[in-house]
Amino acid sequence: MSAQIIELNGVPTFAVAPVAEWNALLARLEEVQDITDAKSALESENFPAEFADRLLSGESPLRVWRDYRGLTLQALAETCGVTRQILSMIEHGKTKPSAALLGKLAGALDCVMDDLHV
Repeated sequence: MSAQIIELNGVPTFAVAPVAEWNALLARLEEVQDITDAKSALESENFPAEFADRLLSGESPLRVWRDYRGLTLQALAETCGVTRQILSMIEHGKTKPSAALLGKLAGALDCVMDDLHV
């Protein structure tokens, strides 16, 4: 690439490049960004339509996540240090979890607390 460097007070401040070279550089940068975005998409978790449908239908997010991760109420309760009954009450909307419990549930289900908006 050929560029003219412009100095201000003896310090390189600007670079001027031919438009064709600038456009080629922008095209390469866009391609690199596309590759980076594609790699990120491959690394992120994808969910089946049934998962989204259950959430959209208003089903308890805690129950949907628990089922998706293949955990029983008892297994999740033991992991989080609470009773199965407490989790059942949360899933049925009879009580709300504390912030601390919500954090434990999110950790156990490998999701963020906002995903469990109960």
